[in-house]
Amino acid sequence: MTDQAVDTDGVRLSAHPVTADQFLGRTRELKELRADIERAGLDTLSGRKAPRARVLLIAGRPGSGRTALAEELVRQVAERYPDGVLRARLSEPDGTPVPIERTARALLSDLDVQAPAGAAEDDLTEALRAALAERRSLLLLDDAAGAEQVDALLPDTPDCLVVAVSGGPLTGIADVRPCTLGGLDTKSAVELLTRYTGAVRITVDPRSAETLAEACQGHPAALTLAGGWLASLPQAAVSDLAKRMHTDADDGADVTPLARVFKLVHDQLPGPAARILRLLSLAPAGLIDPHTASALAGCSVDAARAALDEFVALGLLRAVDSPLPEYDVPGCLHPLLRSLAESQERPAELQLARARMLERTVRLLQSCRAITETDSPQAREKLQEMPRPVRFPTPRAAAEWLDVRRPALLAAVRLAVADGELDTLARRLMSQLVRAMAAHFGTQAAAADLYGVHGLVLDVAERRGLHRERAAALLNLGDLDAQTGRTRAALARYRAALDAGREANDPYATGRAMESVGGAHLELADYDRAADWFGRALAERLARGERVEAARLYGRIATAHTYAGRYGEALRNWRASAAGYRKEGDVAAHARALSELARVQEYAGRPEESLRTCQEAVEWARRADEVRLQAALQLRLADTLDRLGDPTAAHLHRATAERMLGEEPQEDDASPEQDANACEIRSASSED
Repeated sequence: MTDQAVDTDGVRLSAHPVTADQFLGRTRELKELRADIERAGLDTLSGRKAPRARVLLIAGRPGSGRTALAEELVRQVAERYPDGVLRARLSEPDGTPVPIERTARALLSDLDVQAPAGAAEDDLTEALRAALAERRSLLLLDDAAGAEQVDALLPDTPDCLVVAVSGGPLTGIADVRPCTLGGLDTKSAVELLTRYTGAVRITVDPRSAETLAEACQGHPAALTLAGGWLASLPQAAVSDLAKRMHTDADDGADVTPLARVFKLVHDQLPGPAARILRLLSLAPAGLIDPHTASALAGCSVDAARAALDEFVALGLLRAVDSPLPEYDVPGCLHPLLRSLAESQERPAELQLARARMLERTVRLLQSCRAITETDSPQAREKLQEMPRPVRFPTPRAAAEWLDVRRPALLAAVRLAVADGELDTLARRLMSQLVRAMAAHFGTQAAAADLYGVHGLVLDVAERRGLHRERAAALLNLGDLDAQTGRTRAALARYRAALDAGREANDPYATGRAMESVGGAHLELADYDRAADWFGRALAERLARGERVEAARLYGRIATAHTYAGRYGEALRNWRASAAGYRKEGDVAAHARALSELARVQEYAGRPEESLRTCQEAVEWARRADEVRLQAALQLRLADTLDRLGDPTAAHLHRATAERMLGEEPQEDDASPEQDANACEIRSASSED
């Protein structure tokens, strides 16, 4: 058990590993757990090799020190597992089980294994087991709500060890003996108090310290709050607190020691600080930074930061080991905070606090994205108009904030959508989060998180009957499905997006959906349907006079015909595409279209025509200063000349291509977020 980090039970201790000099007591429990690792399992006794990892279970009430004991065990045996320790928390601070899919994805990320966006739970857990199959790792699964959560994550190798923390037995997992925790022994409990009060106050009245430990029933979280209360009141005697605890216990109320000491600590706080503390129960995922506390309470950021630091000293919060100021609410205190907030704050005030928090988060995300647009005078001007507390000094600082706060931001989105009464703010929040993550991480790197956000956008759009936003969400989800090989799922999304676009009378969404349906059919090798859907999208573009887009669609139709072996149709469409680009003055696109035309002519068995078209394409590529395209065309010319029986000329063209590629300066890869088909989340606010 740690000093300020005694098992707060809902607190993720991965950032605060327990060290030997911090841990108190639990000698017998540690000895039993270590012996259980070596104990022969039922499979071994029956002569079979253990098919799965050994599971050690530490069970106890919230705040009993169960997570701290698990961390100490992990510290003692970690050297046996050279592939490292993985940590996951299986319940939210309010007790809601974390979906297995989300936990598996987080563990895969810790293993540097890329999981496809939107992958099913079974696929993710299978990928996790495959990643652990050749490893000797230790998994700490904290705050498990049920056996099914742990069972789904168990490695299929006896070389791994799983330490699970739960409130009770995990019925359904074979060969698990729980280590059930009670209170600390008196000596350890008094030593924990001493760490807060100092040795003098305990030495002068050791009997009162023992009485106080007994009143707290050796409960580590209650002892931590008692020690923090005494530390904040240097003039108070240990006996005073012990008497108050016994007096409250004699009242007959069925209240736990933790609830009694928590009430004492809360009641001695100044009014503004007590209100900030109560409102922290609204913080997403129990993670708080000064901005969150400031917005919830409607106070300044500096005042919020001072209050949070005071709460840490009292044992009410824990400071998270993070590059930025961040704190978390102990899981054992979350129900108490929520109960106080609901009893002492009006529902309208709680809703207003949530709205203030979401609005502040939207502003921060706007600032986070705007600072990346350094080349835009409008963006710089808009950034300067924002209040100083929400501005970031550099793009790097903004990216660091976004990375650190990502779990809390995603949790804020989920809570806002689940609330159902703040949908306008939820829509703005999701829009800004998608844009900020695309700007800083790129759509490919953030695809898994974006898939979840787009799914929530779809939920809100369907709930509110927002057809345009529904179409946008379906298109985005379809794109992510298509990128991960789920083409049939993507096709269903695109068809639904087409229906939504028509209901919204949105020509952009309709045309984009038609083209995407065609692309899905093309991927499925259904070339006739692909050409048909591209043709429908082309008709829409021509009707609106969008000539450049029409030229591009002519090329997509030609591609479908080429795959189908209908070279005549393909040639007609590539000629139409090249003519369209030429009329619009897009020299580079015109050169590329001619290049593809030459390729199809070659497939069709017309090498002389292909040679002439290729030479014309080289000239247009030279005008467009497209060096790579020129080099590719030179190589195609060489291949064509070889087939026509002119190896000397072919050699000259290959040499020219090699020289071009050798002289070309290396350019940075295009950023992954630059996707011409990206469909933004539409918002009703023009400020978004």
